[in-house]
Amino acid sequence: MTIHDLTAPFAGQGLVQIGEVLLAFALASLIGLERQLRSKSAGIRTQTIVGTASALMLLVSKYGFSDVLLAGHVVLDPSRVAAQIVSGVGFLGAGLILTRRGAVRGLTTAASVWETAAIGMAAGTGLWLLALVVTALHFVVVFGYTALIRALPRSAESSLTLDVLYDSGRGVLPKVLTLVTASGWHVGRLVQQESDRDETTSVRLEVTGPRDSGMLLAQLGEVDGVRAVDPTAADDLE
Repeated sequence: MTIHDLTAPFAGQGLVQIGEVLLAFALASLIGLERQLRSKSAGIRTQTIVGTASALMLLVSKYGFSDVLLAGHVVLDPSRVAAQIVSGVGFLGAGLILTRRGAVRGLTTAASVWETAAIGMAAGTGLWLLALVVTALHFVVVFGYTALIRALPRSAESSLTLDVLYDSGRGVLPKVLTLVTASGWHVGRLVQQESDRDETTSVRLEVTGPRDSGMLLAQLGEVDGVRAVDPTAADDLE
């Protein structure tokens, strides 16, 4: 491609570049869909935006400044924007990581955002085969490795955060705590939440116990006076 070709009105905006952006959009959407279906904080919208925007920034870096090129005088490094994407998305991912009582949550979600940016960058530079391979490897990690981790002996127990809303003044909380411990779960922390109504109380329970929490949630929902139970899995690797 000559300097004249680069300075044409639609240089860098052809079918190839549009295809690269659409590829980044599709692959990032797949990763986002997986996050969304597993109720993670960075879902399909976040991942798709990060991947597509990364591809666009790479294309801007490659073609966006072609009108100022001058042979022998003005030379641009097309990799300069790529370096800024890496650091910028790293900052975004840091905001998804939570530390609670010494336990770190959200590492996989933050890493997936960083990975989505890399896939978008690969698609934006035309490395579509690498983008496809890394997308496939993402699903190997989140499904294959998750199953492996759960099969390990130290994964026999899971952590769960329960937001329980119940009627005030009816002695509901002792019943809830008794049921939790009787079901083989251990209460690590109990925090009372603010409630908009005087007749109800909301507490947050952090519990650890058997991997299957379905029975516990069903039993808590049947306790007289309990209005709602909102569970949140606290998997260290998610």
